[in-house]
Amino acid sequence: MVSAMAIAACSRKPATESVPALDLTNLDTTVSPAGDFYKYATGGWQQNNPLKPEFARFGSFDQLREDNVKRLNDLFANMTTMKTSKGSVEQKIADLYKQGLDSVKLNEDGAAPLKKYVDEVYAVADKEGLVKKIAELHNEGVGPFFGAYVGADLADSDNQILYFGQGGLGIGDRDYYVEKENAGIKEDYGKFLEKIFTLTGVADPQTAAANALSVEDALAVNSWTSVQERDIEAQYNVYSSAQLEEKFPGFGWQSYLDARGIPAQDKLVVGETDFFEKFGALFENTDLQVLKDYVAGQLIEDACGALSDDFYKASFDFYSTRMSGVTEQKPRWKRAMSVPNSVLGEAVGKMYVEKYFPESSKEKMLTLVDNLKEAFSQHIDALDWMSDSTKAKAHEKLDNFTVKIGYPDKWKDYSTLDIDPSKSYFENLRAASQWYVADNLSKLGKPTDKTEWGMSPQTVNAYYNPTTNEICFPAAILQPPFFNPDADDAVNYGAIGVVIGHEMSHGFDDQGRLFDKDGNMSSWWTEEDAEKFKAKAKVLADQFDKVVILPAKDDAPAVMANGQLSLGENIGDHGGLSIAYTAMQNAIAGKNPGLIDGFTPEQRFYLGYATVWAQNITDEEKVRLTKLDVHSLAQNRVNVSLKNFQSFFDAFGIKEGDPMWLPEAERVSIW
Repeated sequence: MVSAMAIAACSRKPATESVPALDLTNLDTTVSPAGDFYKYATGGWQQNNPLKPEFARFGSFDQLREDNVKRLNDLFANMTTMKTSKGSVEQKIADLYKQGLDSVKLNEDGAAPLKKYVDEVYAVADKEGLVKKIAELHNEGVGPFFGAYVGADLADSDNQILYFGQGGLGIGDRDYYVEKENAGIKEDYGKFLEKIFTLTGVADPQTAAANALSVEDALAVNSWTSVQERDIEAQYNVYSSAQLEEKFPGFGWQSYLDARGIPAQDKLVVGETDFFEKFGALFENTDLQVLKDYVAGQLIEDACGALSDDFYKASFDFYSTRMSGVTEQKPRWKRAMSVPNSVLGEAVGKMYVEKYFPESSKEKMLTLVDNLKEAFSQHIDALDWMSDSTKAKAHEKLDNFTVKIGYPDKWKDYSTLDIDPSKSYFENLRAASQWYVADNLSKLGKPTDKTEWGMSPQTVNAYYNPTTNEICFPAAILQPPFFNPDADDAVNYGAIGVVIGHEMSHGFDDQGRLFDKDGNMSSWWTEEDAEKFKAKAKVLADQFDKVVILPAKDDAPAVMANGQLSLGENIGDHGGLSIAYTAMQNAIAGKNPGLIDGFTPEQRFYLGYATVWAQNITDEEKVRLTKLDVHSLAQNRVNVSLKNFQSFFDAFGIKEGDPMWLPEAERVSIW
């Protein structure tokens, strides 16, 4: 057996190359920072990193992800040449990787691995049988109609309960189905459905696609908007399992729960109650054949990435090219390595940190987090709009943050996950999905394990979880341009410092503020303070609402940013910038660092922040993300966010009349 430790030991950590704190070639000095700061700070990067046809967007985050892809691919390729024992994580990683690479076998198999499961859907004789089939698919990770999962009780975060939420839309968002300007996208989606029904060998694929789309149309009309979905309190509707049939008749909830192996529950949560009321009526009144076409379509869509090239191409042509503007498929090795990286994330993460993550980075991050917490505490004390009683509760919550850095203390156990090379790629991925769903359901009724991580160590990202009141920074984000051990304080605080402050601020954004220090949804604000917060948040939302993403063209209206959808993330950026700037000033107090590369510490702070968001992106992806993503586009995370800070204006001499200027009366300061 080859262990993860042995693989890591095969190659010592490479000598760390010194990376400049600020790469001056990233700048575009033909542009004034007072005119377009994002272009000034990242225009050189954009010119030097033209968008490759396999990407809809590519930026600093993506560059690190690409670097990680190459690192992980080296690990996986190494495993394919070694003798591994059955059941080891190395065997599972290697076999999944090899199956993903084997285009000959995938193309020979075609639709065969999937066909019998599609036939089972069409063999269902009545709606009671279809309910059981839907439950079976949900246990396999396929999500027709709605989703059901186990998570921490928002009102009692120490315990795990069952949640139901709307779903079942192949394009991903209701607006694509109901808005006239998206009619072309919906039409192309119908063609995609017809294509994959044809590839699967379904009789009369044109009718099947039309039926499937008709069900999705009906679901979409009754679905909440993305903005409505951000209202956590409105989605916390408590019932017992016995009440489901009474409150939401027409589906057969007891049969569904029985088929999933879920025992009777005294407490569960239904998110969008009006959606589920109308779903029951839709299921009851729609012809069985139409429903079966929809369910089969959901199953086939979900399987496209695990089948032959013609399935993958059909999916790519719609989701990547039509929706995002990507014109070239990723090479097979990238697609192949992404699967074990996802399925066995923490096993891969263990190998990753052993080889690539120095413990010194974790120690430095802990110091930075402590400094950011101190700065945040100073800001809470200085707030002129918050009462002393709410400030005391805010301090309690800040003091009770759990901080996770690098990698988990306890690694996930994959010993019961079976990857069998004698089975098809589709069958193995189906088994992996079943394993994950069963793992999730096994937590039902049990105490919340607050040591679990929501991201793998090799993920270039970070998060805040309100029910555990934790901030998490995986190992992969702790490298330049986010965190650079060779950089001066100003650049590091502008980059990783703002990331830390951003995640902390999520604990106090429009959603996070609803949870107390223990992760329970409860009111710890005075009513007056809550109203003052909402008024400030509205100013920030209004600033982003005014941003034109793409101007009007032909018959298409202008695409505008959605300040309410992105409000939580914009508050995170706003708070992160404010807090990290104070932490930077605390760190350099009395040191007089002077000019570096011709820039003051204050200028380097803001340049460090902008560098994190360097990016190129297609117009199609701008539109898609504006509709679906709670994050603002990179350019606006810089140019719009910075206009609220006098320290930014002072650093670059920005004055009234400059494009980057915002009058003081229109600015907002929250945290």
